[in-house]
Amino acid sequence: MQLRYAFRLYPEPGQRLALARAFGCARVVYNDAVRAREDARGAGEPFPTAGVLSQKLITQAKQTPERSWLGEVSAVVLQQSLRDAEAAYKNFFASLKGERKGAKTGAPRFKSRKDSRQSIRFTANARWSITGSGRLNLPKIGAVKVKWSRTLPARPSSVTVVKDAAGRYFASFVVDTDPGADAARMPGTDQTVGIDLGLTHFAVLSDGTKIGSPRFLRRAEKKLKKAQRELSRKQKGSKNRAKARLKVARAHAKVADARRDFHHQLSTQLIRDNQAIGVEDLAVQGLARTRLARSVHDAGWSAFVNMLEYKAARYGRTLVKIGRFEPTSQTCSACGIKDGPKPLNVREWTCTACGTVHDRDHNAAKNVKTAAGRAVTACGAPVRPGLVPAQREETGSHGFPPEPCAA
Repeated sequence: MQLRYAFRLYPEPGQRLALARAFGCARVVYNDAVRAREDARGAGEPFPTAGVLSQKLITQAKQTPERSWLGEVSAVVLQQSLRDAEAAYKNFFASLKGERKGAKTGAPRFKSRKDSRQSIRFTANARWSITGSGRLNLPKIGAVKVKWSRTLPARPSSVTVVKDAAGRYFASFVVDTDPGADAARMPGTDQTVGIDLGLTHFAVLSDGTKIGSPRFLRRAEKKLKKAQRELSRKQKGSKNRAKARLKVARAHAKVADARRDFHHQLSTQLIRDNQAIGVEDLAVQGLARTRLARSVHDAGWSAFVNMLEYKAARYGRTLVKIGRFEPTSQTCSACGIKDGPKPLNVREWTCTACGTVHDRDHNAAKNVKTAAGRAVTACGAPVRPGLVPAQREETGSHGFPPEPCAA
């Protein structure tokens, strides 16, 4: 199973200039590839292949005065930029044909130097390495200081250097993990739990545990409003506006990091303590178009469920998603009688058939657990989700001692 491990980078001033140069060269090659494809489409000609683009936009372009500076960066960075353009077009055509799941993907667009996120990728051909002192040695950039939050489980196959909107640098390593070793890390258990996600409480478990909603965005709202107000007063194109924009980006990054850390800790705890987990497949996109949109986005249900999904696949646990139309809030968990829909302000109700007094969320979590058990029985236990691609969220420090990486 492939996972991403991201670590914070602290490049020196000269290395920042080299990284900016690499970001710019990769962006130019990507835009040249998109322009070549669009020109071919406009002329009614077949799309040029990746090999033709590589020869024209990299090898031959380096010999011209207009693109001679492409030779100042690693050739692997430029080749990977072409691969990104190729993948963007493949996803676009697959989306048009209906072969790609999810929302429709638009045609590739030109990248801007003002984009909030810049990235370059180094594969094994680039001969990057990790020095004995724990620095990341990148070709034509140098040995960059890394803040290792934990040890990589295996030798990484590639590394992506990312600069985010807040001006922070990260190194994201792709690592192939051993399923057997991952499963052995988790203690054996036969516990099963149902989870009811909400806004008043982030999650209510079928055993009665209620996990409060941290509301990271709501708590930082006052600071964010002040920073955004200061940004709106700055003149466009000025250096003060750039500083104010960076201040807003850092405030949002702080909120996002806190939310991601909360999701990681809770999802890991649930995976560690339970063999099977049931959760509702909520219509987050629909709920995000209601008056509760800000609170829904602040909770981050989709990101949390995605973490449960890939961690269950990694550690040999079972995750069952219950259909969003399952009447978990209308059914009595004691006698199974459907008692009809109830408005959101009804937090407790009494079953008309058996007289049991129910907490709305706890009762729903019990029904989620019961429905998950039926789904497993119907499909044949054990149920294992399929493998998932590398996740950006499997990153950062979660209490592991900082050690030099032994790749």
